[in-house]
This record gives sequence, C-alpha cells and structure tokens, in this order.
Amino acid sequence: MLTRLNLQDFAVVSAAELEFGPGMTVISGETGAGKSLLVDALGFLSGLRADSGVVRHGADRAELSAEFAVEAGSPAAAWLRDNELDDGGTCLLRRVIRADGGSRNWINGRNVTLAQLAELAALLVEIHGQHEHQALLSRPNQLALLDGFADDETELAAVRRAAGRWRELLDERDALSKQGDVSDRTNYLGHQFAELEREDLEPASIAKLVADHRRQAHSAGLIDACNLAFARLNGDDGTSALRELQQSRNDLARVAEHEPRLREVDALLDAAAIQLDEALALLDRIRDDLDADPAQMQELELRLGHLHDLARKHRTLPEQLGERRDAIGSELESLRGAGERLLKLNDEIAKAAQAWRDAAAKLTARRKAAAARLARAVTALISELGMGGGKFGVEFEPNDAERPDPLGTERIEFLIAANAGQPPRALRKVASGGELSRISLAIEVAALGSDAVQTMVFDEVDSGIGGAVAEIVGQKLRALGAKRQVLCVTHLPQVAAQGHAHYRVSKAAAGGVTRSSVEALSPAQREEELARMLGGVEVGKEARAAARKLLSAAS
Repeated sequence: MLTRLNLQDFAVVSAAELEFGPGMTVISGETGAGKSLLVDALGFLSGLRADSGVVRHGADRAELSAEFAVEAGSPAAAWLRDNELDDGGTCLLRRVIRADGGSRNWINGRNVTLAQLAELAALLVEIHGQHEHQALLSRPNQLALLDGFADDETELAAVRRAAGRWRELLDERDALSKQGDVSDRTNYLGHQFAELEREDLEPASIAKLVADHRRQAHSAGLIDACNLAFARLNGDDGTSALRELQQSRNDLARVAEHEPRLREVDALLDAAAIQLDEALALLDRIRDDLDADPAQMQELELRLGHLHDLARKHRTLPEQLGERRDAIGSELESLRGAGERLLKLNDEIAKAAQAWRDAAAKLTARRKAAAARLARAVTALISELGMGGGKFGVEFEPNDAERPDPLGTERIEFLIAANAGQPPRALRKVASGGELSRISLAIEVAALGSDAVQTMVFDEVDSGIGGAVAEIVGQKLRALGAKRQVLCVTHLPQVAAQGHAHYRVSKAAAGGVTRSSVEALSPAQREEELARMLGGVEVGKEARAAARKLLSAAS
C-alpha cells in the first residue's frame, strides 16, 4: 500500500508531500491545476521514460519518491528479498530526473536500473488511465489477472513442473547429440585410461618412489657418512664417543660419595649412553640397507621418468594422475552409455511432452470457464458505467508448443466492443482514455481479490460521463477501495464524494511563476470543494446543500 508520495521541483509543483491510507482517496482541482501530475509522478516512479521537460523551470532536477508498506509473503516482498533490496516491511522508491535529461533510481536507498525499478513497481501499483500508464494493456498482465480470477494456481504449477521436466530432457538430449559419433572419443579415452590404469598412482606410492630414487641417487654419500659417524661414535681403533662416555662415568663414580649431585650427572650420562646405543643400532641397520645398485637406480629412473611423461601428457602433476585417471574413467562410462541413454531419452521426452499437454489442457479448461464468467461480469458492469450495449470478451490464441511453455498452450487478449453493433477490438487499441479507465475499473471490480497488486490508480475514469453514471462509477471505486487501496483523479463531485480521503490541487501565480500546491481537505473543506465542483465559480447555498447530501449518501 502506498503510504507517502513526495514531489520536488516536478513540473509546476515546487514541493508537495502527500500521505495516503487505505480505502479510496480522491484528488480534485480546477482544470489545468495539475491533478494528473500525481499520477504522472507515480508513472515515472514505475519506470516510464522521462525527459528534462518534467523538471520545474529554473531547477536543476526533479526528485520523486514513494513509500510503500509491503506485506510479508507478497510478490513484492519476494522480489525485494530475491534481489537483496529488502528493508523490513517498507519499500522506498526514489527517482531523480536532471535538467540535462539524465536520471538515477533507488530502491531502499540502493542504486538500481530503470528496468529494476519498473519490475518492482509493477508489483506495487497499477495505473489505469492514459495508454502509456495502462497496466491492463499488457497481455502478460491480462493473463496473470485471468489466472488470479480463475484461481488456477494448482493447474498452473502442474504445467510449470511438466514444462521444466520436458525442458531438462530436451537439453540433455541436445547435449548428447552435439557429441556426434562418440566411438573415436571412446577409443581415445580407453587407451588413455588403460595406460594410467597400469601404473600405481596412489599419492603414497608416488611419494615412496621419489624417496627411493633420491636415496639411491645419494647412496654412495650416505654410506660414507654412516661409516664415518659409526667410527666416531664406537670405532674399533682409537677413541670413540661411547668409550669416552663410559670412562667419564667411571671417573665420577669414584668421587660421587663426596658430592651427591654427581649422581644426577651419572643418571643423565646413563640415559645418554642408552640413546647412543640405540642410535648406533639404527645407524648400523641403515648401513646394511644402503646399496649403490646401478640396476636398481636405472629402474627407479625409468619408472619416475614415465610418471613425469604421463603428467606432461595430461598437463597435470604426477601426484594428480590418479584424479585424472578417475575423471577419464567417469567420462568413458558416460560415453559408453550415451547411445543407450539417447534411446531412453526419446521415450522419456515423448512422455514428458504428453504430461505437459495433459496438464495444459486442464489449465486451458479452467481458464476458459473463468473467462466466460469474467466476460459476463465485466459486460454487466460496463453497461452500468455508461457504456450500454458494450461487450467484453476474452480471446484465446494458441501458441507454438514446439518447446515447453510454463504458461500453457495459449495466450489471451482482452477484447471490447464499446457500443452495440461494433466489432470487438483489442483493449489496447481502445482510443478513449475515459472509456479505457472505466473498462479497467469494471475489470478490476469484476476480478476483485484476484490481483496481487494492492494500490490502483485511476485517471480520467469519469471522462465524458455525469449524473447517475458518475455516481455509479464512484460507488464502484469505493467498493474496490474496500479491498484495495484506490487513488482516483476526478472532476466530478459524484465520484469525489465517495472517497474516504480527499486532496485538492490548486495553482497560483507568484513572481510571474505559476506553481501548483496540494492540500489534504478537512470535512468542512471537503464540503466546500464539492460545492465548488457542483456550482462553479459562484458557490451558493444550494451547491453546499447538494454537497452535504452527496457526502451523507456516500458515508
């Protein structure tokens, strides 16, 4: 629901701020005062193209903003969440139009494209009036309204699911078909897989191979180093570390009774002797394992060289050859089953297509039944709204079903014959703005509750009518306001009297510049405004009495 509208330096409006509540709000004023500027402002906030002509003369830019209360779970709330633009239960649309013709747009303070602004605004407000504002001129919107009226979400969801499944299978078949003859690819991959399968490609095995090669390559140096270390630690000739350690323990043992701390030294030396013994034993085993074997060295180099050749061939590291082998194996398995899968896919696609047609047929039947009910209701309403003999209808056009369509097998067009004897024409081709607004009102009233959009704006809905028909138009707008927020620009007192709230637009010249202003009317001011609308320039007692009567009847 629209809660606030701000205009700054917009056309002849210097500054205006309007607050809106639920129900029906009317906007009136003298001819040329700028009543429709409020509708135009909402149009620009809904994504309409604008030029520098909308900027007030002498200003650098026009600023427009509209604040909406957004219900949780509504399509608008879902859109904001999906686009990461949500900000609690409110939504602020803002647009700046510069005098040089450029513009910028914001949603909840974040810069967005004009397309994004239009996409969200379409979920928040519908403008019925001039052709460029008319929401119901869009055929997708017409279909969405019919689906809402038909309450066919279950059938529509089934069509979407069936279309999605059909499309998935078609895409899978296209991907397999693009591979062409896979025999060459299968043979090539089979050779690669067999080549890799012959090798032990486990990372631990490759790491051992590298370590064995490194040890064999340095075997001579390792043997010399081990022999030298063994001789120094426990050599048969000369002094050795082990013998020196044992001699030191013996020397200290003879005098330890005179210095108790020497016993700690002896314990440490004893531990060192044990560690030294273990080191010598391990060193001896290592010496025995080392063997400078040229034949083994050659074998290790051949194996390691082969792994590096394979790694270069597959453009990877030797340690990742196992992963490459597994990937080739998976592709091979997929290719070997491609032919069989293609045969199965053709059968599955045929079944999926039939499932979509069956679901679409149910949706079509429900839509056609709803279209007949909607046509009868709208036809009756447009007759009440001063278009006697007019007839409303819904035309169904089949669409190409070569590819799965999530919306079904048809598109629709709203048709209208404005007068008896005239052939029905597409609603988007109706010329009269007033007729178009009244037809839109009839459709919205007939489909009340079917449209998810909460705010509806009607401009020139009373053009070319008066008297009893004007009163009926006002009553229908008020009835619509019981379920939706309605904003109506009007010049007829019979319509204005039906509003729950009333704004007056007036203009005045100051300093050679004409400016428009907008004010909310109190009950007394409202009575005076209705009297002006009834009586013209000279407002008499009769006009005021008639105004009070209209307000009393409406309430």
